[in-house]
Amino acid sequence: MTVEIRRFQRSDRDQVTGLVNAHVTAVVPGVSVPVNAVMSQLERDPGEFIVDPWVVERQTFVAVERDAVVAGAHLLRYGSDESVGDSYRNTAEVRWLVCKPEARQAGDSLLQKCSEVMDGWGVGRQYADGSLPALATYGVPACWPHIRSLYRRAGFLFDGHVEVILASDVDRLPEAPTPPIPGLEVLRSVGNCGTRFSAMLDEVTVGVIEVETDMTEGGTRSRLSGWGDVGNLHTIESFRRKGVGTWLVGTAADWLR
Repeated sequence: MTVEIRRFQRSDRDQVTGLVNAHVTAVVPGVSVPVNAVMSQLERDPGEFIVDPWVVERQTFVAVERDAVVAGAHLLRYGSDESVGDSYRNTAEVRWLVCKPEARQAGDSLLQKCSEVMDGWGVGRQYADGSLPALATYGVPACWPHIRSLYRRAGFLFDGHVEVILASDVDRLPEAPTPPIPGLEVLRSVGNCGTRFSAMLDEVTVGVIEVETDMTEGGTRSRLSGWGDVGNLHTIESFRRKGVGTWLVGTAADWLR
């Protein structure tokens, strides 16, 4: 079958968003993103407030079979000056690639085009990821075996780490029990990744949990209504396995209920 690889056009936006949401819903049931969220990420990624300013070029390509968009990919090139973090300096990445599982030839052709573009940029290293503009959708999820196979066939090697993402109804989370350590108190404040709950003992922070509660971005992503995200959960080493982490989770859950 003939496959056309070309630059993304605005008229492709609905079909590309459909592909994006097919991959998102395989990760988080019932979650989808609007066209505007996808289009916004093609221009800039405000959620990546540290890394995104380092991007100096963005390109998006699609694979077309019989007038239908069957795959899409978004590329980024990072700068080479000293303001760019070491691991990103003079690199490029496939920020995401989405593809119909049966469109193997189209996916391979699209990724070949991506590699040619990144080769032309003359960067020192190339990465491949799956960071879509949606909740908990990044890396290459286990439920995307067709994307993993595409990357492997193109020569990308896994040298990162594996993350396990857990989800729960707030009502199923534990309630905050009596503080596990006498004198332990909680302090609620503004955090870097949402509202922060700090476990304080003698004015020393021994543990922290941060919870982001509005994933809708002010109501623009209604399908994320009711979802939250634990941005940080940390207990200092000497206080681990003493119930502090569970107590913090319960404290945050009680606040959300």
